[in-house]
Amino acid sequence: MSAPPKTVLTATSDEADAIRRAVRELAARIGVRLEHAPGLARLLADPRVSDPIYDIPRPITEETVSRWVAESIAAGERGECLMTVTLDEAGEVAGYSRIVVWPDRASAEIAGAKRADRQNSGSGGAGVAQATALMFETLGVRLIGLTAALDNIRSAKAIDAAGYVRMGERESVRPDGSIRRSLYWELTRDAWRRMRRA
Repeated sequence: MSAPPKTVLTATSDEADAIRRAVRELAARIGVRLEHAPGLARLLADPRVSDPIYDIPRPITEETVSRWVAESIAAGERGECLMTVTLDEAGEVAGYSRIVVWPDRASAEIAGAKRADRQNSGSGGAGVAQATALMFETLGVRLIGLTAALDNIRSAKAIDAAGYVRMGERESVRPDGSIRRSLYWELTRDAWRRMRRA
């Protein structure tokens, strides 16, 4: 289950409202739809895609993934989630990202994956950088927390390369209540902007 960053920020009511509005607008425009659930279930059925991800429903079936997509859409309507899918040339789901937002804390986290044949292409760092820019500049959050499985070397390299600061480990709670030890990073919008100016 998604957990807010360890660092606690407090947003003003105006700031939280603006974040919610930005998330709702983007979710309505580019967010996942229920029709994507079967393709998303096929994507996540591959353990090379799903094993490193702690916050997806298990067991992975069309029913559990459909429920997860519906929950994400509802959270998007509340301004608390932006889930998107990437389609390949044949219209199949080839990847997804899911941003969970805590507007009252001006904070967010992101998880996602690409189909196995699209992994190791060297685009992971660019993907993290694009998602970071979207969360800071479009959604308006001021803090992002990220986790990765202890053995997820590819994700760790991409997160490090994007300028996130390692902050040890944290316990990530899976939807079934089990715990996964995770590497943990944070990045503030101010630090991100300073890096971009450097």
